[in-house]
Amino acid sequence: MRRSITTTGGHLLFARQPRQGHLTRRLVQLYGGLALYGASSALLVRSGLGLEPWNVLHQGLAERTGLSMGVVLTVVGALVLLLWIPLRQRPGLGTVSNVLVIGAAMDATLAVLPDAHGWAPRVAALAGGIVLNGAATGLYIAARFGPGPRDGLMTGLNRRTGVSVRLVRTALEVTVVATGFALGGTVGIGTLLYAVTIGPLAQVFLRVFAVPSASGGSTVVAAGQPRAAILRR
Repeated sequence: MRRSITTTGGHLLFARQPRQGHLTRRLVQLYGGLALYGASSALLVRSGLGLEPWNVLHQGLAERTGLSMGVVLTVVGALVLLLWIPLRQRPGLGTVSNVLVIGAAMDATLAVLPDAHGWAPRVAALAGGIVLNGAATGLYIAARFGPGPRDGLMTGLNRRTGVSVRLVRTALEVTVVATGFALGGTVGIGTLLYAVTIGPLAQVFLRVFAVPSASGGSTVVAAGQPRAAILRR
């Protein structure tokens, strides 16, 4: 990104944005995106119309253990991160922050957000949660600080087994939804709507929040395998 400077002669020059400003923007996007992701998940919970795949599992485990969903999300994220070791995946700042921030943001939002009653509020909460989730995904991934634990598991399995990312992701999400549903997690129209809309929404917001490289070169929105870099809880 560049900033304009007007000289005393009236000429318009362009100077590169300082590296510190570039890093600051990326960090704001990272933590803002993670916090909004937790808030968006809370909206889906309060809608009562279905959760994103991994949160079906988190809700089911929360029902069985008595822990909050945010705490369960954090614990599961940490356990999934351990699976990176045999897959030889390397976590980044975004990976560790993902484990620590999203669950806390989700619990904080649930603490102040009441259940939605009536179809109109429930549908509004569902729609708002999905769109906000897409925006949060774009913010977080475009910051380029590393994938979330579950994304890294997906891409790691892809590299180690040779099975396509699409098949690995489908198998993982079917497994977590089925397990979460059996434990008492909420599956509904929201789960299906999330599945078919989050990809296009994330792609749009990745473009919106793309961070130019520090050198002022071409814009990069995700390192590694961008097609696989869709945040999943």
